[in-house]
Amino acid sequence: MIQILFPAKKLFTIVSGKKFFFFLFPVFFIASKSYAQTDRNDLFQSDFVKVSSGMLQGVSDPETGLKYFWGIPYAQPPVGNLRWRAPQVVIPWTGVRKANHFGPKAMQLNIFSDMRFRSKETSEDCLYLNVWTPAQTPNDLLPVFVYFYGGGFVAGDGSEWRYDGADMAQKGIVTVTVNYRLGIFGFFAHPGLTKESTHHSSGNYGMLDQQAALQWVHDNIHAFGGDPNRVTIGGEFAGSIAVFALMASPLSRNFIAGAIGESGAMIQPTLPPISLSEGEKRGVEFAKKIGDTSLQSLRNLPAEELLKLGSQEGFSYFTSTIDGYFFPESPLEIFEKGEQAKIPLLAGWNSAEAPYTSFMQGQIPTPENYKKLVQKQFGGKAQEVLKLFPGNDQAQVIQSATDLASDQFIVYSTWKWTELQRNTSGKNVYRYLFERPRPNGYKGFGNGSDHPLPPPVNGAAHSWEIEYALGNLATNKVYPWTPDDYKVSATMLDYFANFIKTGNPNGNGLPDWAPNNAGTSVKVMHINVDSRLLPENDRKQFEFLDKYYLGK
Repeated sequence: MIQILFPAKKLFTIVSGKKFFFFLFPVFFIASKSYAQTDRNDLFQSDFVKVSSGMLQGVSDPETGLKYFWGIPYAQPPVGNLRWRAPQVVIPWTGVRKANHFGPKAMQLNIFSDMRFRSKETSEDCLYLNVWTPAQTPNDLLPVFVYFYGGGFVAGDGSEWRYDGADMAQKGIVTVTVNYRLGIFGFFAHPGLTKESTHHSSGNYGMLDQQAALQWVHDNIHAFGGDPNRVTIGGEFAGSIAVFALMASPLSRNFIAGAIGESGAMIQPTLPPISLSEGEKRGVEFAKKIGDTSLQSLRNLPAEELLKLGSQEGFSYFTSTIDGYFFPESPLEIFEKGEQAKIPLLAGWNSAEAPYTSFMQGQIPTPENYKKLVQKQFGGKAQEVLKLFPGNDQAQVIQSATDLASDQFIVYSTWKWTELQRNTSGKNVYRYLFERPRPNGYKGFGNGSDHPLPPPVNGAAHSWEIEYALGNLATNKVYPWTPDDYKVSATMLDYFANFIKTGNPNGNGLPDWAPNNAGTSVKVMHINVDSRLLPENDRKQFEFLDKYYLGK
């Protein structure tokens, strides 16, 4: 048996060095020779795995017993004439493909300073996934967790340190992160693309990538010791929105046994899908604007140039469409009819997703300024808003403005998702509120940047829960984590792991978390140093927003 030994969480440094390849070269031939003399289980123990497209060679971590397989192609590179087409099945390779480094990240600009990538390359050739497995044989049939990164569908990557799968894998879970197309590459609709499609649709290529990854997991995860019938999907922000979408789509919902959503669902006002006709209209307008009206010309544009041109259109200009294929109708309507995946759901949000300054538009948070802004936005409904979100002094203004900004950004949509699932699925729904602020202090960002941190947030801001939930505090060197932070992380990681294994987050040593079902009063797990289950206290606010956004 051949094992390649590297310390946990230090693999990237070693892989990126030239020494690694000199070391690996002789091992390859030894391992290849042993391949012919061993059975499938022995191959797995020697860091070799056979998937549908060929043989993979990963690496072992002797400290944890985990095996890593990174940069696995799950579809053909979407380049050339495959740009803006549904992902195609991987062409099989011969020999052994080394899975010891992350594949390229999807085309994107450097937008978010908190994204710390281990992938060193950005490319249109980006359809790769990564596997961390604790299994010893393909027959272990362990539960599987597939995680989709956030970044607003314009940035992010499965190689980010905060999504590292090692700690989740040590809980006995085969963990997968997935790359998918972003921005104009992932969500460009056009009547010409619709016409050439066998499904008479266009756009949603990023969503189809995610569906293809789930198909790949279903077909291949047993080779890594995972159970294809016990796949839970999860993600944060765009990843959470994607989880909602995958539950709704008939192309993917049958591959899912459970779902975890961290802040976000594809429901107004949080990146809702537009009609196919509106998407096509935007595509035509963009083509005319840049002077390349033919599809072939657009496909011939260098990826870097297309990225630059597409990014000028704004954050959400290229977005998902109700295309008649991935979405046969609005995902909201699918959930309302109870046609989504009927599976357990664990979902929630952070206590301060957006800062009060977002609602206050740079104005001083006085009661007078707050009331003027409420009046401006809500018009005849302003008095109702002020009753639900009062602002009689500065402290109240700051809290209410934080709540309104957060609700409009991402909280309301997530709440609506949990309501739809508990009322139409017949399955348990577990709702949480993450409250733990990051510790004070600053050690500088990992990419050599030295930008100052924003002012302290009263509560937990957007995306702050990720490292806690996935057990990755130690990978983020920016903040001086405390024992209390690690306690919160252990609690949240255990809840997630238990849910992935059983559809129920409860376990020994954890505060009891009661599910929410149709007709029952809603309880919310407040995750902090002393986590506790409390009755919801925000229903009236959400019911108002329900009428405001959806007329419900």
